[in-house]
Amino acid sequence: MNRTSIPARVRVASFATLATFAAGLAPHVATAEGTAATMATAPGGDWTAFGRDPGGSQYSPLAQIDTKNVAKLRQVWVHRSGDFKDAPLPKGGTVLQATPLHANGLLYFCTPYNKVFAVEPATGRQRWVFDPHRVDPKSGKALSPPLQIPARCRGVAYWQAAPAKAPTGTAAPAPAPAAPGGPCTRRIFKNGEGGRLYALDADSGALCTDFGAAKGHPGWASHEDYDNRGQGFSGSPSSPPAVLGDLVIIGNSTNDGLANARDGFIRAFDVRSGELRWEWSPIPADKAQLTGAANVWSTISVDPARNLVFVPTTSPSTDYYGGGRQFDIPMSNSIVALDGATGEVKWHFQTVRHDLFDYDLVGHPLLVDIRRGNQVIPAALLQTKMGWLFGFDRGSGAPIWPIVEQPVPPTDVPGDRAAPTQPVPTGIAPFARQVMKREELFGLTPLDKLACQRRFDQARYDGMYTPPSVKGSILFPSALGGGNWGGAAYDPKQNLLVIKAENLATLIKVVPKQDPKKEDAQPPSDYLTRPLVGTPYKVEGEIFQSPLGIPCTPPPWGTLAAIDLDSGKLKWQIPLGQVRRAGVTIPEGTGWGSPNVGGPITTAGGITFIAATMDSKLRAIDTATGKELWSADLPVPGMAVPMTYSVDGRQYVVIAAGGNAQVGTKIGDYLVAFALPAGAAAR
Repeated sequence: MNRTSIPARVRVASFATLATFAAGLAPHVATAEGTAATMATAPGGDWTAFGRDPGGSQYSPLAQIDTKNVAKLRQVWVHRSGDFKDAPLPKGGTVLQATPLHANGLLYFCTPYNKVFAVEPATGRQRWVFDPHRVDPKSGKALSPPLQIPARCRGVAYWQAAPAKAPTGTAAPAPAPAAPGGPCTRRIFKNGEGGRLYALDADSGALCTDFGAAKGHPGWASHEDYDNRGQGFSGSPSSPPAVLGDLVIIGNSTNDGLANARDGFIRAFDVRSGELRWEWSPIPADKAQLTGAANVWSTISVDPARNLVFVPTTSPSTDYYGGGRQFDIPMSNSIVALDGATGEVKWHFQTVRHDLFDYDLVGHPLLVDIRRGNQVIPAALLQTKMGWLFGFDRGSGAPIWPIVEQPVPPTDVPGDRAAPTQPVPTGIAPFARQVMKREELFGLTPLDKLACQRRFDQARYDGMYTPPSVKGSILFPSALGGGNWGGAAYDPKQNLLVIKAENLATLIKVVPKQDPKKEDAQPPSDYLTRPLVGTPYKVEGEIFQSPLGIPCTPPPWGTLAAIDLDSGKLKWQIPLGQVRRAGVTIPEGTGWGSPNVGGPITTAGGITFIAATMDSKLRAIDTATGKELWSADLPVPGMAVPMTYSVDGRQYVVIAAGGNAQVGTKIGDYLVAFALPAGAAAR
């Protein structure tokens, strides 16, 4: 299933006051300021995939904005979609986490109600919008009343037809022509409701009716056209598809609280026809009726030179109790490299054995060339919820940093077992806090700290990988991370991985069911408190916090760090963000940090841009030192990954600021752009 930073039930009780927000919502308009500087367009001015490049580095070679002038950045336009609902969950509050693409001279992004917008990158003015709920994709007729299902969309994918090849036999290669014109020679792909994948004309927003036509629904392909095995739903993931050549590749979302959930199929479709080219499931076929999930809800990266697709799989079902799956599922919780032509597994590595902790892999492996000693290594860098960074040679799968097996605590839940060891990388620093000590527990007052210590004493905690228990266990790092969605970017100039972390523990209790049929029918309160359908247990979970709603985990609760990939050591680590607790906004510099959702980008100008925090700010950090150089207030928190691009020689930085209903923040619908004043870069 999709993962968020903080569960809804706890969010209502204790995290709604973690930040202060700008008051008032402006009308749904776009405003623009200034004119572009008259300069040559900087190289690499586009941002054509979620992480900019197919390998997902989250790095831009743009350098107009640098450490010397970043303090001059100012807001230049705002776009508002009107496509949101400001309400707490489960009342339909929305989550905007999209990272826009810059391609084809436009910005493309999606909204919580599955709309896709194309806007002008220099002004934010709307060019077109696609709304699948206003028109039936099959009949073309308007729907009345419109069907609107709040969801989460973290981005779209872009494809354009390859330019025609130069004639053979010429003395010198001809300049590469532009992509051919005509409808749907440039396409936007959008994961939609009910397992759908829409194909849109990038110029107009119209459905590409050749895509999926053979299945009877022109304009979209669907997981539901194929056998997904198991029970429950199989939907499209919140993260965008990946494009490799003429294939568009998608994961899915399933119910990992259901013992025999549908399998986590990855499917590759022809970008023109929507015909299925290959599919792959992480669940062994002979075990498909016993377990499911291990799906890919997060982002996917691709290596065009090696024709490889890299997927980060998740926990099998059910996630907190594994009594019904006491057999090897080697592709769950794994980095898997698939052959782009066939879907065949080329190599894989499992980061969690027999997952009882909901330690999904939360993001794509960053496919980047790193330096170690005198070597350049084509790497796949994988963050984890545990705070470990794994690195592999992306061609062979050989570990870059040695991996050892570490003994871990056994489970005491009847009917289950725990893996005796878990893999741990050595020679590379962890980027998140991994150990909690009783004497270090936090409290706003002495009584608050004492309450945390009493709860600690009542629970089971045997260090990392303490499994859930009937008594109740402290999981730290928890399923919230450590690492979580959007969390890493690479700077090739400085050979640094910039990565953020969240340091919040959870209390997880496995509770025997008294009336399984009745309890299985109960809807989940959130993904920490829900029935584990088809098992003898349900799970109850919450943030490990004091009666005042203060996390018991020692702060900082959110950090940003840079890892030197040559030495494997932390170059710097800083608290990230501020929070408001007990009616007091904690000043920066106290070291508390903020719970966070989203991630960083890095640029050739030496800047790391990140929002992600609950204090509604976008920050510019010096990548070399960790020093904050600039910040700007956002109307609501920007719990997304920012991006940057260049138009007519002017570099822009854009962040989606929509807040997050699952974290309990104020909700909005803003896309906010920043740039230097016209001509400032030349002074």
